[in-house]
Amino acid sequence: MTRHHVAIGALGGTIAMTSAEPSGGAVVPTLTGESLVDAVPGLADAAEVRAETLAMLPSPSLDEPTIMRALAWARAAVDGGAAGVVITQGTDTLEESAFLLDLFWDHPEPLVVTGAMRSPQAAGADGPANLLTAVRCAVSPASRGRGVLVAFDDEIHHARWVAKTDSMSTSAFRSPVFGPIGRCVEAEVVYGVPVGRLAPLRLGNVRGADDPRVPLVATYLGDDGYLLDRLRAEDVDGVVVAGFGAGHVSPRMAEAVGRLAADVPVVFASRTGSGPTGRAMYGYPGSEVDLVARGAIGAGWLPPVKARLLLWALALTGANDHDAVRAAVAERGTP
Repeated sequence: MTRHHVAIGALGGTIAMTSAEPSGGAVVPTLTGESLVDAVPGLADAAEVRAETLAMLPSPSLDEPTIMRALAWARAAVDGGAAGVVITQGTDTLEESAFLLDLFWDHPEPLVVTGAMRSPQAAGADGPANLLTAVRCAVSPASRGRGVLVAFDDEIHHARWVAKTDSMSTSAFRSPVFGPIGRCVEAEVVYGVPVGRLAPLRLGNVRGADDPRVPLVATYLGDDGYLLDRLRAEDVDGVVVAGFGAGHVSPRMAEAVGRLAADVPVVFASRTGSGPTGRAMYGYPGSEVDLVARGAIGAGWLPPVKARLLLWALALTGANDHDAVRAAVAERGTP
């Protein structure tokens, strides 16, 4: 039987963290991609793997340029013959990295992102099992054409909908409302949801990967728009507002949204963690109807962090005028 080749790129994170303290606390990234592979029983039976250390960073230290470099590495691995690619990283920003990768992933071969909630020295470390599931997912023919996937706790999620929903639990990753699209059961990857792949964005001639600036502003009780008014249109490529409920803000915040939306795209999303922005229910100042009338764009089902990454990616490709943003959000913010 032909053995599939899987490329594994390690970016750091808890899955690669160890401690010099007897208690096992205060862990930091130390393990290479090769070390991660060596620690997984049965991995050699699942695929022929080649591991490479792309970075050695905790999750909060990752940024868009680092993820775009990982994207280029993953593309090169597939062009070099890999049947699939796995990227390991910290969980704090995993849902964002996976979504950004998915926006640009233009190969049918699976790109799977995974990590761990417990360090390798902890009792019941989950990193080896998650990595094995990710590799099995990467070599499964049923994974082809599904874009970027997240494998965690024996479940498989699509990058567009997955979210970290718990700060400590090993089952931290969920897809609110829509649920996982598959599972790994007794070494078999099983999908219960058909492929629904959106066309990737085209990189082409892009700006420098560190150029776009898209702030995320969360509203709060009594918000008067002070922070949003501090942003100058000439300094940003777009803004996302994380609003109450279905995307609502205070009347004064709504006025600030309108002032900024006259010059740059402003997208409002729900800060609740589940459910879409409203479209036509409420009409008071600061409601969804009011914000749209002021020129803002509802994020639909996209949470704030992913709406921000979509605006960042559109700015990177130079397709971030109001109409282009409105069309892209309508497409990717709809199930």
